[in-house]
Amino acid sequence: MKTLFHLSLPCVDIESTKKFYINDIGATIGRQAENWFDINLYNHQITFIKAGKFDFNNPNYVFEGKILPSFHFGIIVEIKTWGEIYSRLNELDLNLVTQSTFLKDKKGEHLSFFIKDPNNYMFEFKSFKEDDSTFSH
Repeated sequence: MKTLFHLSLPCVDIESTKKFYINDIGATIGRQAENWFDINLYNHQITFIKAGKFDFNNPNYVFEGKILPSFHFGIIVEIKTWGEIYSRLNELDLNLVTQSTFLKDKKGEHLSFFIKDPNNYMFEFKSFKEDDSTFSH
C-alpha cells in the first residue's frame, strides 16, 4: 500500500475554503457533504470541517533570519512543480510570503514559500534540492 497523509482542519466558511484550494491552489475535490469536504492535494487527503470561528493563537519563530509561522502545514513537491505553483499564485496576486532558500549548501537545502488560506492557516510549499534529503540530518 502506498502511504498517504490525512489532515483534518476546522474552517470558518466551506465555500471560500473550497474556492481557495480548488481554484487557486489547484487541488481536486473529493467526498463532500453540507458541513465538510475533502480535497486531493498531490495524492494526500485534507478534510475541512465547518467549525465557526477558532483561534490557535499561533506564535512565530525565526529560522535563518526569517520570521515563520510555528503553526502551518504544507506539501513537498518537485522543483518544477514548485516553480509552476509559485508563478501561478504570484500572478493571481495572492498574499504570498516571498520565497526563500533555507539551509543553503547544507543537508536539507530547500525552497519554500507560504500563503495564507481563507481560514488564516499558513500553507507552505516546499521543494528540496535533493529528493532524498527531506529527513536528512
